[in-house]
Amino acid sequence: MIRALPLAIALILAAGPAGAQPAPAAGGALVSHWITLGTRGGPIAEPERSQPANALLAGNTTYLIDVGDGTVEQLAKAGVPLASVKVIFLSHLHFDHTAGLFGVLGLRWQTNVDSPLTIYGPPGTRTLVDSLVAAMEPTTRSGYGMPGAQARPAGAGIAVVEIRDGARLDLGAIKVSAVKNTHYSFPAGSAEDLAFQSLALRFDMPDRSIVYTGDTGPSPAVEKLAQGADLLVSEMIDVDRTMADVRLTSPNADPRATAAVEAHLRAHHLAPEDVGKLAGAAHVKAVVVTHFVAPRADAGTLLGFLARIRDHFSGPATIARDLESF
Repeated sequence: MIRALPLAIALILAAGPAGAQPAPAAGGALVSHWITLGTRGGPIAEPERSQPANALLAGNTTYLIDVGDGTVEQLAKAGVPLASVKVIFLSHLHFDHTAGLFGVLGLRWQTNVDSPLTIYGPPGTRTLVDSLVAAMEPTTRSGYGMPGAQARPAGAGIAVVEIRDGARLDLGAIKVSAVKNTHYSFPAGSAEDLAFQSLALRFDMPDRSIVYTGDTGPSPAVEKLAQGADLLVSEMIDVDRTMADVRLTSPNADPRATAAVEAHLRAHHLAPEDVGKLAGAAHVKAVVVTHFVAPRADAGTLLGFLARIRDHFSGPATIARDLESF
């Protein structure tokens, strides 16, 4: 089992050893970079975009924010060493945001990375990580098949901290705030609401502030969280195109199931105008769109999406591709 550490201890571990602290740039100021490792919302894979994952580079430390399938390959393409990853944040536990975690943990073991790794996520994160570590054990116990070799534990260096709506974390040079967004519609205070939360995250650093919506519908809480941020990294979906794709790929689906999918997409995700309204109301300085789902959108369609955002937000807006840095 992975240890569930007290928050104070977990924060110390999250910072890693002294040599892994965020390094100052010339003049003493920390400079951060946000890399969109994967920009395709799930569940259907496509060749041009990997599933949702982001890397926040601050000095010598890498923070992963969501770890969709293919994250370790995207880190390699971006030239980011796995050993530099000290902290992982999961916005919520849908498969397209977590499927790459098994690869990250497995590669840490294979490459002898035992440095502290703290995984922050909503309720259920501890169960997820414990289960992945348990799934690693047949391989970690057998090792490389050499008789007498000492087995290294699967969960070496890993700690889990579950966070909820209103969490505030002090990670040294980075302060993190979390709020519950509207990706789920469970009644407030219900058993489901307590057990399942989807979070938006704000990262306040010496050089700038970045807000990551995670998956969400329109949300006053996310709007408040994003107030005055330098960069808003927002999900976005074209529901009409997505539903046309659903009907094309699943023509014999139960109409009730198809209707439920459409209701979820319209209530729990952001259309282009929703992104613009959020950015405008929060007075952010710039927008980067990720978790992008718009099957077969051409260049003209992308310009149309940006125009719909700019109807409500006058600042710069970009629809990110994989491996772009902001």
